[in-house]
Amino acid sequence: MGVGHSSLSSCSVDSLCITAFIAQPKTSSFSNSNRQKPLFLTKKQSPFAVLKIGTLNCARVAGEMEIEKGIAAAGKPIVDRHGIDDGLIQKIVYDALVWSSLHGLVVGDRNDQRSGKLPGVGMVHAPIALLPTSFPESHWKQACELAPIFNELIDRVSLDGKFLQDSLARTKKVDAFTSRLLDIHSKILEMNKKEEIRLGLHRSDYMLDEKTKLLLQIEFNTISSSFAGLGSLVTDLHRTLLNDYGEDLGLDSKRIPGNTATGQFAEALAKAWTEYNNPRAVAMIVVQTEERNMYDQHWLCTVLKERYNVRTIRKTLAEIDSEGQLLPDGTFLVGGQAVAVVYFRAGYAPTDYPSESEWRARLLMEQSSAIKCPSISYHLAGTKKIQQELAKPNVLERFLESKEDIAKLQKCFAGLWSLVDSDITKKAIEKPELFVMKPQREGGGNNFYGDDVKETLLRLQKEGSEEDAAYILMQRIFPAVSPTFLIRDGVCHKDHAISELGVYSAYLRNKESVIMNDQCGYLMRTKVSSSNEGGVAAGFAVLDSIYLT
Repeated sequence: MGVGHSSLSSCSVDSLCITAFIAQPKTSSFSNSNRQKPLFLTKKQSPFAVLKIGTLNCARVAGEMEIEKGIAAAGKPIVDRHGIDDGLIQKIVYDALVWSSLHGLVVGDRNDQRSGKLPGVGMVHAPIALLPTSFPESHWKQACELAPIFNELIDRVSLDGKFLQDSLARTKKVDAFTSRLLDIHSKILEMNKKEEIRLGLHRSDYMLDEKTKLLLQIEFNTISSSFAGLGSLVTDLHRTLLNDYGEDLGLDSKRIPGNTATGQFAEALAKAWTEYNNPRAVAMIVVQTEERNMYDQHWLCTVLKERYNVRTIRKTLAEIDSEGQLLPDGTFLVGGQAVAVVYFRAGYAPTDYPSESEWRARLLMEQSSAIKCPSISYHLAGTKKIQQELAKPNVLERFLESKEDIAKLQKCFAGLWSLVDSDITKKAIEKPELFVMKPQREGGGNNFYGDDVKETLLRLQKEGSEEDAAYILMQRIFPAVSPTFLIRDGVCHKDHAISELGVYSAYLRNKESVIMNDQCGYLMRTKVSSSNEGGVAAGFAVLDSIYLT
């Protein structure tokens, strides 16, 4: 759920399956003419000397300066990142690339056709920020505090089948993908099937609005909340670099908070597997046919096996349809193996369902007793429309009793509106730069900005159809712009960027017993400020970590 200047979202982000990032065309907004040049260039050829930094809005620059003054007054170190010596930067870049290679901070290389199919073939370092991005400690603590509250909210929303069906009823008429998901959900409701063991591996994404200094939510991901594996590694990388170069840079590695996302996600999966109570059963990862972000997933599976002795299998939806079998008692077999937990890293986008085979597989899994992460109800609870509905007055009270918790959630809600609100629609046409228009999709690259918002709204009004139900309008968030270094394909780019903080969380309940409800590490994503969209896998952002100020 959420809103933003852009959606740096993963999928829910496995659209944040870094596949799309690696397939990014050379004309990307954060490419430059030096993209194919070697890391070490002569001083005359240095990309830092010739890179042209885009002109920034004066008001935004002034705002950034005020922020820096405030932090400096508080005694925190402020580093002029673009003033760092080029020679020192090149040394740090070299060490970062070596570390990434040795520690598995890698993705599939788009230049090798087998990289998304065969592990160990065609690997390249993940797109990363060279140094961590500054972030206020108070807002970091706020984001962590919100995690268990959002977990509880989503769980309760998922149990209210009428709310989900009613809220998405208009969307169902015009959005074929959402309609198919709702059909599955209806079948499960008709069966009166109870999901006694419910598991959610979530990520709530935020941006810090420069003008209001408020932490505002972009969205809440309930399916395929990716990069727990690689995100944890970026934190380790930045800590290592600051241990080695912190004195030269004026930065302290202790200001980077620890990131245990991989271990805690694995712990949640292992606990769910234990609750299922079949030691012979496996955990199944639902994957796309070509997955260049497989190493992020394999990190999680490796920890699951080595720490908890839980075996995993990887299957596409088509393979599940072919090999899956539902026994009379609800046991779900795939290839003859009982499945305790189904962990979706695919299934969030229409492209994941190219035929009826994939839809049959999804329904079969929902009908089984296997623990789904997410279940169809959790999946629907994370849609943009439900996010918008929850932001309406007095709706949170339907699901939460604590007035304090409700107030904390409402404080991070940005403006969210249905297109049936004529006043807001009129304002969005007049000032489209203040809004983001979002469809019911995950993974980045789907949103409308600027003139596209205006043109789409005018088209919908002219046609007079109900297609407007497929979208929501969101307030556009404008975070502070800061200088940074982005590394992609072994080349370091100097630019100005904005960042988005994602906080992971895990929720596990068996009947009325809450077994786990924790904040589980974080993901920082950074992109050049000139880009609207922001998904890593969608090709717009790099992985980053935070430096508390």
